[in-house]
Amino acid sequence: MSEVWELNGTFFESCNCDAACPCIFGSGPTHGECWAVLAWHIDNGSYGDVSLDDLNVVMAAYIPGHVLEVEWQVAFYLDDRASEGQQEALTTIYSGQAGGHPAMLADFVGKVLGVRAVPIEFKTNGRSRSLSIPNVAAVAIEGLEGQDGKDVTISNHPIAVAPGVPVNVGRSSELSYRDYDHSWQLTETNGLYSAFSYRSD
Repeated sequence: MSEVWELNGTFFESCNCDAACPCIFGSGPTHGECWAVLAWHIDNGSYGDVSLDDLNVVMAAYIPGHVLEVEWQVAFYLDDRASEGQQEALTTIYSGQAGGHPAMLADFVGKVLGVRAVPIEFKTNGRSRSLSIPNVAAVAIEGLEGQDGKDVTISNHPIAVAPGVPVNVGRSSELSYRDYDHSWQLTETNGLYSAFSYRSD
């Protein structure tokens, strides 16, 4: 019998698409292929009796075509503050082996390039979100201001990393990644952020 688990926290992503990313509507990527970095900060979570509070997970993804029609190449980065047991739990969840929404996302993955424990700095400040992995990735986005100074949001979109909640639309000031023979450095591209909640089936 698999462990009961739950994760709650903050999610954000940036990719090379124009804002707002057409992939979340089931359309093709702006430039024919998608390079993305996705990050989760777990405010509170557990896998069985293993606490996952205050840990970070990052996924870099290369999607060589329409998001629903091609196999993704991904690399996972786990918070190096996590114990061996916590890293095993996070790997089990984010690889889709533990079910829940991560299992649905894992169905898109054709190749896992690697899983590594690294220092991850994840920051949240108002509409700003950023992450840094030394010598690997740096991402910073800022939420767009809409009518009357309110956030620009999208809800009920068909392809969601964080289902069940509206996503805030932003734009990147930095999106860089270099690892596993992939490299990109971009600005002024799509950014999305929201709360997230995942749990076992």
